[in-house]
Amino acid sequence: MRSGNMEAAKPAMFYDKGEDLKVHCRLCPHNCTISPGNLGVCRARKNIDGDLYSLNYGKISSIALDPIEKKPLYRFKSGSKILSIGTFGCNLKCSFCQNWEIAHDNPRLYEVTSETVVSKAKELVSEGNIGIAYTYNEPTIWYEFVYDTAVLAKEEGLSNVLVTNGFIGREALLMLLPYIDAMNIDVKAYTASFYKNICGGVLENVKETVELAAEKCHVEVTTLVIPTLNDELKEISEIAKWLSSISRKIPLHLSRYFPNYKMLNIPPTPKDTLFRAREEAQKYLDYVYLGNVW
Repeated sequence: MRSGNMEAAKPAMFYDKGEDLKVHCRLCPHNCTISPGNLGVCRARKNIDGDLYSLNYGKISSIALDPIEKKPLYRFKSGSKILSIGTFGCNLKCSFCQNWEIAHDNPRLYEVTSETVVSKAKELVSEGNIGIAYTYNEPTIWYEFVYDTAVLAKEEGLSNVLVTNGFIGREALLMLLPYIDAMNIDVKAYTASFYKNICGGVLENVKETVELAAEKCHVEVTTLVIPTLNDELKEISEIAKWLSSISRKIPLHLSRYFPNYKMLNIPPTPKDTLFRAREEAQKYLDYVYLGNVW
């Protein structure tokens, strides 16, 4: 790998040209209209002279061989490892972001190719690696690179895993899903106001992603339980009931919140809150796990 230039660009997918050299990006539900020289909400897609380009194609900020359980995926090839990669940028603005240094800052980047990543993943099979996880920041805004790499990895018999906020356009999701073996999708809360005010997103779009993905690949869901914001048992119950309507066997990870990024005023989630939340969710789901609890 070599140090990369953030401004290097790759022609983007899923956009339409408009008047005055503006472009309309359809990759995610923000549907950004971007004027020449400007970026989308994600900071990873730029209008250059009336065409849309991906700025993070082949740019890696993080790479590691992780246990599959760290994604977290507890019911998919448990005990194995997976080569995990990420870039920069995100299409949500969660005040509590756990990976803000790469999602919303300007991390050091390294240039790679899909072929290089897949070759490295194959080398690591002897160490228990099963494939590639697109994670750390939001992988769907890395779409072009994730798609190219996932197609090649699938051809080589490797598994592809997405760890995602689920805020992706339907067309883009359906094109990618045939190459994805498992997803962990964040359902950050079960109220529209939380998504709007805390994350800058839309709950219904995330729900649609979960429902579509569950038809095509293994899906697990994570909810970060934050005191006073999404920790009421009624809300936990609603998340569990909805997942149960898709399948009782979808694992739900209830993760403990710790102050981070721009949300430093709320204390960590009490463990008792998580224990009660798990008991409530277990009324509707077969697999409920707690995260960030030692």
